[in-house]
Amino acid sequence: SESMVQAAALLGLNVSQADMHAFQLNRQFDAVFTNAVLHWTRDIHAVTSQVRQHLKPHGRFVGEFGGFGNVAAIATAVRAALQIEGAAPASFRWYFPTPAAFRSVLSSHGFETERIELIPRPTPLPTGMRPWLETFARPFVFGLDEATQTKVLDKAVDLLAPSLKDESGNWTADYVRLRFHAVLRAEPQA
Repeated sequence: SESMVQAAALLGLNVSQADMHAFQLNRQFDAVFTNAVLHWTRDIHAVTSQVRQHLKPHGRFVGEFGGFGNVAAIATAVRAALQIEGAAPASFRWYFPTPAAFRSVLSSHGFETERIELIPRPTPLPTGMRPWLETFARPFVFGLDEATQTKVLDKAVDLLAPSLKDESGNWTADYVRLRFHAVLRAEPQA
């Protein structure tokens, strides 16, 4: 976020903004931390390679992001709403791996996984489902005219109400997080 980068710079922090798939900071670090970012990647291998390049030997790669099953009901409802409204589904997909799949990615880039787990984390949505969809599900309806986008998101809310809205009208997102801690091997594994 441009505004977050500016706010950090005003605090005197050395910050920069770059594409996670290709960046060059011309230095190495003891650790890289990521939170709620990796599930937006188009190429997890490119991102993991960038992290590896920027870590010292034995450096830590630690983070959390959407894991297998994350927002499964929400994504299914949006896809069903697209079909009901006769709209072509976008090719957009989040990256929500299983622990085994992400461990394999890490290993292929020279990391040893010290800890990796899926954590179900039902998350209250104080402003409701529609604002959540407006913020996070737009890639599913990208390219559709505004009227069709509105119909699709409204239909998704209707489909989700029996599963994710309680008797008091409170919404909960079906989050599942993948939390990991990996360490870069000093030497490539033979």
